[in-house]
Amino acid sequence: MTGTTYKVPPIPLDEAHTTYVEAGVLRIGVEYRLLDEAELAANYEGDEMTEIQDALDGAAVQDNGASIHVLGREDGHEYLRFDLFEKGPHYHYINLGGQEQTIIDFDRVALGEMLPWALEQLRSRVVPMLERAGGENLAREVEANCDPVHASLVEVERLVKVAQAELANTKR
Repeated sequence: MTGTTYKVPPIPLDEAHTTYVEAGVLRIGVEYRLLDEAELAANYEGDEMTEIQDALDGAAVQDNGASIHVLGREDGHEYLRFDLFEKGPHYHYINLGGQEQTIIDFDRVALGEMLPWALEQLRSRVVPMLERAGGENLAREVEANCDPVHASLVEVERLVKVAQAELANTKR
C-alpha cells in the first residue's frame, strides 16, 4: 500500500471558503487552503496532535494552495482530497467514517504539475479511487453514469485556476 495512513481525520474543509460544483452523485469542492502550525493546532489536540507531530518529525509546516474535495452528494462524506500545495502537493484517501486517512505525496518530477494529473484522475480513475476510500456503492453509481463528473471538471479547473491566480496576486 502506498502512502502513509493516519488514525486521525483530515482537517475539515472550510465551508465559507469552498465553492461546490455538482457532479451527479458527487459534489466537488474547490478551496484555497493555508496549512501551518496554527491550523494544525486549531484542529488537533492530544493523541491526534502527537501522531501529526511524530509524522512531521520536527519539520515546520507552512504551505498553501488549492484543494479539490470529492464528496458524496447524499452522505456529505469527503472520500478524496487533492491538495495542490506549492511545497508539498499530495492527495488523500479518506476512509468512510472519516477517522482514518491515507496521504500520498505527489511526485512532480515523475508526474508533472498536479492540476492536470488530478483532473485526469477524476476523469478516468475516480471509480477505483472511491473504492479505495471505502465508497464502493458510490463508485458503482459514478461508474453507471460518469457524464456529470466529466462535465463538472471544466468548472473545477476554472475555480482552481482562479484560486491559484489570487494566490499569485497576493505574493506581489
